[in-house]
Amino acid sequence: MKTSLKIAGLLCASVLLFLAGCNRIARSWYLSSYDGDISSSTKAIETARDNAHRAEAYAKRGSAYSEKARYSRAFKLISADEYDRLFGLALKDHDQAVALDPSAEAYYTRGVTYYDRAALEAVVDGVLVGSDADRKAWFDPAAADFKKAIERDGRLYLAWDRLGLIHETTGELDQAISDYSQEMALNPLGRTRLADAYCTRGSFGQKEKKDDAAIADYEKSIDTGATADGCSCDPYNPLVGLYAEGRRYDQGWGVVHKAQKSGKWIAPELLDRLKKESGRSK
Repeated sequence: MKTSLKIAGLLCASVLLFLAGCNRIARSWYLSSYDGDISSSTKAIETARDNAHRAEAYAKRGSAYSEKARYSRAFKLISADEYDRLFGLALKDHDQAVALDPSAEAYYTRGVTYYDRAALEAVVDGVLVGSDADRKAWFDPAAADFKKAIERDGRLYLAWDRLGLIHETTGELDQAISDYSQEMALNPLGRTRLADAYCTRGSFGQKEKKDDAAIADYEKSIDTGATADGCSCDPYNPLVGLYAEGRRYDQGWGVVHKAQKSGKWIAPELLDRLKKESGRSK
């Protein structure tokens, strides 16, 4: 028995060492890929035949510097000073790209670099941290660049998407809903974002006891195509609860039927309450 336990322990230790080695290899591979992009972009800058191609190469190198900085900082592979240095190099390249060719893509790419820094420093596990000033330092220039990109190309749905994410993260849900509505007209991704934003606004309305507004937003979320998959806001259960509280049982059962038809989960206690109070079983 002791021998078996010792062997099992050795096997576990070996697996952990193997996984640790895999992580180191993966991180090394990621970093080398960024270094490769930086090197190839530098050559492209030197050999570009016109400003448009030179700007494209600067933007690519700026993104590589940004990704290397963000990845390294996220895994605590570099100091804060080195992170700032790499981020500075990224912005310098993006600024050069915009100066050479102020295209929608150039503004969008620089906006992504600002956005990624904001996401790394201002948001932890989906929760805002730091002061409003800290967030504005990175979200504001990101939003400005995405707006510039949209001015030059209103069909750039990724710019609408990032702009919506900024507004949603900073609690500007009305504006986020507007952004995602624009995106939805261009790309299916916007539908999921929009449904989630409606649901999130509904949850805020419910907390503030604005039940009618919350119900309207939850209904819009469902009609838009809420996934309620565990990774997004769920409008079904809180909406059933609000209808039950308001003794609007027909509407409550209507939501239950929609949920069941689309394979969404409804809490058993809500179903029990609805059955008991409405005197119905379905």
